[in-house]
Amino acid sequence: MRYVIVGAGEAGLRAALALHQAGEQDVTLLNGEVLGSYERPALSKPSPDGLFHKPIAADLTGIKLQSGKKAVGIDRGAKRVFCDDGSGVPYDKLLLATGANPRRLYTAERDSTLELRTVDDAKRIYEAAQPGGRAVVIGAGLIGMELAAELVRRELSVTVLEAGPRALGRAVPSILADMIVKRHVAAGVSFHFDCKITRISAGRLELADKTTIEADLIIASIGVDPEVSLAATAGLECANGIVTNANLQTSDESIYAAGDCACVDHPIYGLRRFETWRNAVDQGTFAAKAMMGAEASFDAIPWFWSDQHDLSLQVCGLAEDRLDAVCREGTDGSIMLFYLDAEGRLVGAAGLAPGNTIGRDVRLAEIMIAARSAPDKSLLADTSVKLKSLLRS
Repeated sequence: MRYVIVGAGEAGLRAALALHQAGEQDVTLLNGEVLGSYERPALSKPSPDGLFHKPIAADLTGIKLQSGKKAVGIDRGAKRVFCDDGSGVPYDKLLLATGANPRRLYTAERDSTLELRTVDDAKRIYEAAQPGGRAVVIGAGLIGMELAAELVRRELSVTVLEAGPRALGRAVPSILADMIVKRHVAAGVSFHFDCKITRISAGRLELADKTTIEADLIIASIGVDPEVSLAATAGLECANGIVTNANLQTSDESIYAAGDCACVDHPIYGLRRFETWRNAVDQGTFAAKAMMGAEASFDAIPWFWSDQHDLSLQVCGLAEDRLDAVCREGTDGSIMLFYLDAEGRLVGAAGLAPGNTIGRDVRLAEIMIAARSAPDKSLLADTSVKLKSLLRS
């Protein structure tokens, strides 16, 4: 069996390793970047010594790694992937792990802003982040907020511009988002919400309310779009990602998708795309098993974390303000929010605390979500009740 994987990020790399470790001998990994696989979370969450390039330790012996080679087309009939150097790679099973691309700002003049998606992007940003400089981050999502914290740590003055009414609007409950913003403000970060930018040029931003902001560094962090061009051109079904069934199989039974590019039919959350590091890891490993014939549903509970200043945020499952929420506040300044569906089943949890004190509780919540638990709300809120005792609810 010939396996071809397009994309050598977390999902693609994990799939290649899992296939090879299972004894498959013909595994080709197409890496569009010349640089070897690396962990993207480190780009916006550098280590204390400032290192942002964190290579993924992996033994690729026996895997046909082709770096710097970009897939540009798929002939589904002939089962062949075409590359930008004119070569073709035949497959029996194909995995698309093409990731996502940063959204573009149409108000920006060319080269007036930087973005963060690759190691080269991070290098440009941190080389320009000189102490005493003025930085503007456009977008108050997770990456934008993490960058703001890192730039403050590097002794820059930071302004965050957000088109929406609050920070972290899509991923984090409003209660926790407001707490995180308050911590940023205490560190010296300025925020503009409901902000409309009319023009960006080198070192200058103009807002709709006639405000002008001067900056030495402007970073656009307004989200990403799934990279579906290869799949769409090949005629695969796409809708906010490459649509797959619960087995990660696309509309072509020989082609699978995983990671940021995949919109998966999850047994709990329905058709969704999850943009997280662990999701890419989990889906890559799962995709390998699926391509080898395993009949199962990808049911891993989504989870992500974010470190900002001295605060640690963790979210698992679906934590949205529209759901019924239960709050649990710890004596150490931590706060946990649990989210229940209309039937009282736990579907999400989010925690915020100094350090990593909420990690264990988030993990317990994750286990309860997977078990489809319907815990008593009064017990969830009661800090004298250990969460572990609710696992059988």
